[in-house]
Amino acid sequence: MSDIQQKLTRIGVFYDGNYFLHVSNYYAYHHERRSRLSIAGLHEFVRHRIAEEEKKDFHLCQIVDAHYFRRRLSAQEASAEGNRLFYDRLFDDILMMEGVTTHYLPVRTVQGYRQERGIDVWMALEAFELTLHKQFDVVILIASDSDFVPLVRKLHTLGVRVMLLAWDYEYYDEEGRRRSTVTSQYLWEEVTYPVAMQNVIDDDNDDLFPVSRLFVERKKIALADEVPVEIEEGETKSSTIYSLKDGYGFISFPQTNNLFFHYSFLVETDFNDLREGDTVEFTLSKNERGEHIARNVKLIR
Repeated sequence: MSDIQQKLTRIGVFYDGNYFLHVSNYYAYHHERRSRLSIAGLHEFVRHRIAEEEKKDFHLCQIVDAHYFRRRLSAQEASAEGNRLFYDRLFDDILMMEGVTTHYLPVRTVQGYRQERGIDVWMALEAFELTLHKQFDVVILIASDSDFVPLVRKLHTLGVRVMLLAWDYEYYDEEGRRRSTVTSQYLWEEVTYPVAMQNVIDDDNDDLFPVSRLFVERKKIALADEVPVEIEEGETKSSTIYSLKDGYGFISFPQTNNLFFHYSFLVETDFNDLREGDTVEFTLSKNERGEHIARNVKLIR
């Protein structure tokens, strides 16, 4: 084995946190896997992929630094959004346990509008500076924006290889509107090792690295005397709001792994009045794909 092959490959990982959150939400709520992406699983995948690309031993490919960049609401605003502070702190704990350094830029509210600027520039500058200081051999970008093209070019001048983990996907919301995420072609063409993660996940043909490791394990607790619950469409139920997004949300309902609802399904309720943890009444229904959803959602005051 040559000296180059025996040398440690130092890997630095950089997350565009907002992008990663959108992708993780897609797999949790819209993809058939119904599970979030795992930070530990992604890091293990990266090491396997670099070992394969550079024909090195897996144990010689080590992540020596990882950084997560994201815009974040102020504590006061997050506190006003139900359990937002709790879930932010919970994810912070996960990142901390995996050795990921977090970088947050506050979202500023100007004349009633939230402004989210500067995070991509900050991430690019930090990635370049840290590469110079810590001498990474390979930089991993989890991003999709063409704003990172200048960073990639600068890293190449240092002799640093860049691997891009990116997802292209589309789905339809409950109103039949097409939603999609597309990676910048300019960024795709600039990096050393582009990886289309949606193909890796959907093909699932890697014997050395099962795709299931890329996802958080969903723990199911079954009672010995548990009986399957019959769910009748049109039945009225009540439960609490599990999570809220931009114009839609999910209601806690263990029998179906939470129920989707759209703001247009609300009755005598303003979507802006809803908070995570609120109790709501709703009617069990199904969408065009046969999945259980909640309609006629009404806040119980």
